[in-house]
Amino acid sequence: MIYQRKKGVPQFECTEYAEKTKDYVVLIPIINEGERIFKELRRAYEAKIADYADIVICDGGSTDGCTDEKNLKKLQVNTLLVKQDTGKQGAQLRMGIWWALERGYQGIITIDGNNKDSIEDVPRFIEKLEAGYDLIQGSRFVKGGKAVNTPFVRLVSVQLIHAPVISLTAHQRFTDTTNAYRAYSRRYLEDERVQPLRDIFMTYELLAYLSVRATQLGYKACEIPVTRSYPKKGKTPTKISFFKGNSKLMKILVKNAFGAYNPR
Repeated sequence: MIYQRKKGVPQFECTEYAEKTKDYVVLIPIINEGERIFKELRRAYEAKIADYADIVICDGGSTDGCTDEKNLKKLQVNTLLVKQDTGKQGAQLRMGIWWALERGYQGIITIDGNNKDSIEDVPRFIEKLEAGYDLIQGSRFVKGGKAVNTPFVRLVSVQLIHAPVISLTAHQRFTDTTNAYRAYSRRYLEDERVQPLRDIFMTYELLAYLSVRATQLGYKACEIPVTRSYPKKGKTPTKISFFKGNSKLMKILVKNAFGAYNPR
């Protein structure tokens, strides 16, 4: 089914392999992840994540076969959403969030699809949602978390720049703010003072914004331990280039700190 573009939501195609079965959903944004997404989904299958939440792929237009229907069905993916519009990660997340809210989910967990994150920890995010938290940030830097083979430059940029700026803006300390492994409550996303479905969020703006808006508005937020593992050898699985990507992230952080993404 094709959903036409509307204000704040890109045009996308939706293929439902099954009906809604749970109160919570895991949104996995991908773009040409190759075997990495299948490895992640196999881990989810082995951990029986589909017993806790519906798994939904938010594809940005992959052409490498990583959205093969047979494999996705076999690995208990509930639905495949394919963006047919402009924008990158932010647009994929807006597509997924809109669809998830329309379908009636009470909480949304997001996780990258490059097999770096401990998808086995999804039930812990759900526990916090059910305990009344509205933003749950996964962190490899809190007690119980693990940072495996993290590139030195990335480690420094997160701990000395990104996390301090986000914490200052949010009025609450966070330690792993570039990590997209997190959860949001329905009430947080539907608050008129939040409005995540806006075309201003095209790349990484939405992650930065949602990291700070919850506590600014008095919602409950916390971090929970997760594991993020980078490969020992080979290319680092990331969509952020060292110079250009980090420069854009810094601009987003500054604009976010000055409230540029807040609804007018």
